[in-house]
Amino acid sequence: MRIRYEIRRTLVTLSGTQRLRLKIRRCEAEGCARFRKPYRPEAEGALALPQQEFGLDVMALVGALRHRDHRSVPEIHAILRDRGVPIAERSVTNLLDRYDEVLAARLGDPQHLRRQLGGQDRIVLALDGLQPDVGHEVLWVLRDCLSGTVLLARSLLSGTAEDLAALLREVVEAVGVPVAGVISDGQHSIRKAVATVLPEVPHQLCHFHFLREAALPIFEADRHAKKELKKAMRGERAVEGRRDAEADLVRSYAGAVHSAITDDGRAPLDAAGLRLKEQLEKVAGSLERVRSKGGPRGRSRGSRS
Repeated sequence: MRIRYEIRRTLVTLSGTQRLRLKIRRCEAEGCARFRKPYRPEAEGALALPQQEFGLDVMALVGALRHRDHRSVPEIHAILRDRGVPIAERSVTNLLDRYDEVLAARLGDPQHLRRQLGGQDRIVLALDGLQPDVGHEVLWVLRDCLSGTVLLARSLLSGTAEDLAALLREVVEAVGVPVAGVISDGQHSIRKAVATVLPEVPHQLCHFHFLREAALPIFEADRHAKKELKKAMRGERAVEGRRDAEADLVRSYAGAVHSAITDDGRAPLDAAGLRLKEQLEKVAGSLERVRSKGGPRGRSRGSRS
C-alpha cells in the first residue's frame, strides 16, 4: 500500500499535548477488498480512540478515579486540571461514557473471560441489579465470587425471569467452566431464572442481604435513636453576619456537627445512630476543652463559646 496523504491530529495526554502526523495508505490493486480505502497507522489505536482529542491514558485515569476511588465528575475535573490537563467538566463526562463502552466491549469478549478463568475449575456466580433512579434502566452485573471477575454487565428495561435467564445462559456458555453455586438477593425473578437455567446448582441468599434482614430490628432502633439525637441539634443562625473569633469557632463546630448528622453509615455493620453519638461526644469534649481554656480569645472560664 502506498502513502497517499497525511493527517495531522492533536492529542491531550497526561504528559502533555502531542501533535501527530499520520501517514495514510491506500491499496491501488483492483479487486482488493481494501481497494482505495484509507488505512491508518496501527500505532494510532494505542494512543487514543477514533475521533477523540484525549489520549487513552487520560481516559484510563478518569475511569479509575470514578470506579475505583468513587470520585465525582467535578472532583475528577479538578484532579486533571491540577495535573496540567486542559479539559472541560463536560469532557470528563464524555470520557466516562467512552470508558464504560470500552469496558463493556472487553467484558463481553468470551475469549477474554476464558483466559481470565483458565486456572479455575469452577465459578460461584453472583447476580444483582442496580437501578440509579425510579424509571431508569437496571444495570445487571454477574460476577464470579472466587476470582472477583465481572462476567457480564448489561442494562435492561425490565428484570423478568425470562430476561435474567437469557443473561445467565450467555454467561454459562461464555465462561467454559462449571457453575458451582449462585448467590443473589431474594428477588423472585432471580430465583425463577436460576431454577430454569441452573436447576441442579445450589442457590443461596447473599450473606449481606441475609445479615441485613436479620439485623432489621436493630437497624430500626438505631435509626430512631439518630432521629432523636438530631432533634437536639441547633443550627448556626445565632452567629449569622458575625465575623469575630467566637462566631468562626461556632461555625467550625456547626460544620462538624452537620457532617456527623449527614453520615448515614452502612447498615447493618455500621450503625449511623451509634456513629452520630460518638461524633457528638467528640464535639462536646472538644467544646469543653475550649471552655476550660477560656474560649476562643482567652476569655474567663465560664464564658459562652
